[in-house]
Formats: sequence, C-alpha cells, structure tokens
Amino acid sequence: MYRYDDFDEGFVRARVAQFRAQVERRIEGALTEDEFRPLRLMNGLYLQLHAYMLRVAIPYGTLSPAQMRQLAHIAERWDRGYGHFTTRQNIQFNWPRLKDVPDILGALADVGMHAIQTSGNCVRNVTSDHFAGAAADEIADPRPIAELLRQWSTDHPEFQFLPRKFKIAITGSPNDRAVTRAHDIGLRMVRNDRGEPGFEVLVGGGLGRTPMLGQVVRDFLPQADLLPYVEAILGAYNLKGRRDNKYKARLKITVFENGLEAFKADVEERFRRIRPEWSGVDQDLLREIEAAFAPPAFRNAPVDAFEAARANPVFRAWADTNLHPHRVEGYSIVTVSLKAHGATPGDATAHQMRVLADLAETYGHGELRISHEQNVIIPHVHKGDLPDLWAALREAGLATANVGLASDMIVCPGMDYCALATARSIPIAQQIALRFEELQVEHDVGPLKIKISGCINACGHHHVGHIGILGLDRAGVENYQVTLGGDGTERASIGEKMGPGFAHTEIVGAVERLVLGYLDLRLSPEETFLESYRRLGPEPFKALLYGEHADAA
Repeated sequence: MYRYDDFDEGFVRARVAQFRAQVERRIEGALTEDEFRPLRLMNGLYLQLHAYMLRVAIPYGTLSPAQMRQLAHIAERWDRGYGHFTTRQNIQFNWPRLKDVPDILGALADVGMHAIQTSGNCVRNVTSDHFAGAAADEIADPRPIAELLRQWSTDHPEFQFLPRKFKIAITGSPNDRAVTRAHDIGLRMVRNDRGEPGFEVLVGGGLGRTPMLGQVVRDFLPQADLLPYVEAILGAYNLKGRRDNKYKARLKITVFENGLEAFKADVEERFRRIRPEWSGVDQDLLREIEAAFAPPAFRNAPVDAFEAARANPVFRAWADTNLHPHRVEGYSIVTVSLKAHGATPGDATAHQMRVLADLAETYGHGELRISHEQNVIIPHVHKGDLPDLWAALREAGLATANVGLASDMIVCPGMDYCALATARSIPIAQQIALRFEELQVEHDVGPLKIKISGCINACGHHHVGHIGILGLDRAGVENYQVTLGGDGTERASIGEKMGPGFAHTEIVGAVERLVLGYLDLRLSPEETFLESYRRLGPEPFKALLYGEHADAA
C-alpha cells in the first residue's frame, strides 16, 4: 500500500489547522453560514437534513487495518457508533458536531487520511476496481495510476473551481467493476499489439437527471501521456463547461452540446500544446508509487480445510457467493457483505470495523478495500484460512451470503439523511431485502443488481441497475419509478423507464412480481435477469409490473 510521505503529512496537517480556525470563527459568529459553506465543503463537510455529515476520502477504496481501526474510533468517539460506506468508495459520518470536526480531521491525519476534495467542484476521489491487484482477470493493477492521479489532482490550482464536480474511474480488467462509462473520465488499462501499456479513454459519462454513457476519445493512449491528456480534457472542460446552469455544467453536457468530435479536437489541440512541458518526472514518480504496491508474500499451503468446510451447506453458500477468483493459486478474494437482510446497506458499526481490521491483519496480508457497491473486500485470503475467517465474520454479523444477489443493493441515504432527497430509500431497501429473505429465492434467482436512489441526483446508481428504483415527490407523496435493463459493466446501458411509479406501499410488491415472474420467463437457470430482459425486451416485464394495465404504461 502507498503511505503518505512528509510532504503529504505536512499538507494535510496544515489544512486541519486552517479549518480549525475557520470552524472557531463560524462558532463565534464571525463567519455566516453562507461564508462558511465553501470552506467546509473544501474539507468534506456537508450540512444534511438533520446534522452535519463528514465525508472521508478512501482513495481508490484501499485501507490499512490501522486506518479502519481509526475510523471505528472516530465513529465511537464523535459520531453514533457507525459509519456509512458510499458508492465513491468513501465513508461518511452522519452525526458529527461542528466543534468536533477539526479533531476528527486531526485523528484522520494521524493515520494518513483526510476529507480533502470529497466535495466541491473539483476532481473527486479517484475510484477503481475493488479487486485491483488481486483479480485473476486483471491486465494490470490500476491503483498506482489512481494514486498518481490523486497526487496530481489534489489542490491542483487550475481545477479547484470547475463548472461542476468531476469524477474519474479506472479499471485494470476487461471486466469493468469500476463503472467507468458512468464517469466524467473513464480509463481502461489496455496493451497495444506490441504489449505496451496504455489506456482506452472515455469522456462524458455520468448519471443524475441526465444519464449518459461515456464515449471513447482515444482507443489507445500511451501510459506516459496519461497526465497531460487528462489535464487537456479538464482544461477544455474548464473553458467550455457551462457555469450559468448547474444542471448543465457537467462534462457530459459539454460533450453533448459541442459534439464528441469537436470536444475531442479541442482536447487533442490542447494536449499537443502542453505535452512538451511534461519532462517525464511523472513517470519517475509512477515507478516509485508502483513499488509501494508490490504484491504481498503469498504462501503455498494446503487448502484441505477449505475443501472440508464446504461440506457445511451454510459455509458453501457463503463461499459460492462471496468469494471471487484470485490471480494466485490457493487464494480467494473475499467480499464481506454490508447488506444483512433488514440492515442499512453500507453501514458498519465500530465493532464490525475493528473485526474487519483484525481479520485483514490476521488473514489478509494487512489490506482492505471498499467497493462502490458498498461492501468491504479482503483481497488476499488463503483458502486454508477461509473457514476461520468465515466463523469470525459470522460472530460479528458479517457473513451474509448474498453478494451479487437481490438483497445486495446499492442504496443512497435518501430522505432519512439527505437534504436533497425527495423520498426515502433505506426503508424501501430494507423491506425488499426482508421480503426476499422470507421468500428464500435469492440463490435461485441468481445475479441481480437492484439499485435505489432517493432523488434524481442518482447517488444510488439506479440508472445502471438491472432493476432501478427512483424515489420522487408527487404532490407531497413518495412515488417510486422503476427502470429496467441498466448495466454498469463493460456492456454498460442506461435502464428504461417502465411507466407510472408506485406508492411506497406498492413498490416492494412490484419488485417481487418482477423477480418471481422472471423465473418463469428465463430459458434456463443460467439465464440471468438482465439476459432475459435483453432477449425479450420490456413488454413481458411491464406485464409483470402492471398486469392488465401494462398497455397503458
């Protein structure tokens, strides 16, 4: 893992001291809320529906056990004993007191963490494949590139006041687990015919009120050209992006209004102009960063304990859903579900965080990951250790065997917390999960991505859910709109709106009809919900949702 150097340490400490003084001025009344707002946002502090919320950066989702323990400490000392992991691979604390936030930031700095650029119109946390450095299907580990981008973008003087927030995602696998096509810039690591490393570069993706998928601007960008090319994209956007209307300020709108080819021409011209200014020092830095991501010392040991444990049907169900192939024989990638049936998706208690830290230290070579799907990953676990790890997870309430299944939902905080939300999302997710637990059909249904957003901003990624649910306000009444056929993988697609929405008392039943009806529509148990939808089109699924009124939908 990458560790902050003295420069990083000094920079973060200076920001903490600066913000401490700003908080004191706000509490004393020397700063109004309007004056304080841009200052707190620069430090990841939001004013939510009921309280402040602090969003802490977890760059490319990678955490050490010490960092996870510090998050647990913060949750207990300054919050309400839990944290919420987000779709940006970050963590949010929902109840800090303003006077305590500088102390929280100081505690984060003690373990090389901060909340810088987790909000505001700047380059946000660079996200990546949560299986990076471990996955069997990986071309290369994308995390060194993500770290390079983090260092380059942090407090970049030209890009602190962009037209709107800016998101970058990178994957090192042809199987896209980073939803790269839903980002302002998506980077896919590839190699050319000569085996040289580079990137397929996509621009103009994003969800929200105007969902769009990113488009390719370069089929192959050499690795040495990455930073100047990304700078060229951001520079072109900074000049052409709209500042008169925040709803039209994202890069996707800039690309749409100007046309891909015209925007690409601007980028290429800017890139041609600035490329000679780059001496190659960024590549020297990249080599230093890559050394920090050297793989751990994997061991060669028997896996008999794992094979024996599979005789236990409960363990086998967990192993079949929560394990992913590792690039090293004898190892597995473990996804720890934070989606126990009826729980708040993405929440972890301080105790659970400490358990995860201990397990990563004991069995996982000292590494943890946060996925954009709001789960925790222990990326390197020897199969011989899996029975003991599973037993410890069970004791902590963390052994739910549902990764990739119906109850493993991405869910935004919704109206329980967010000042922007127009409907609740957490209670809907809880009810759906409990219903599927009651029906006992999740494993028969197989892979199914249900994603729920509490407003049009789409923080729950509903547009790319196989089943997407959007909560809206209809004349003061919560109404839930259903989209189908979304996909966040390398075959990305935006879901199609089905028809009229459902009341909060009806939406769980609507999802149940969809899922149970799919079991009758599929050609075989191997045909997933998404495959059935793509084969049949929306009409049979509309019929499941609306019955005899389907034609009018």
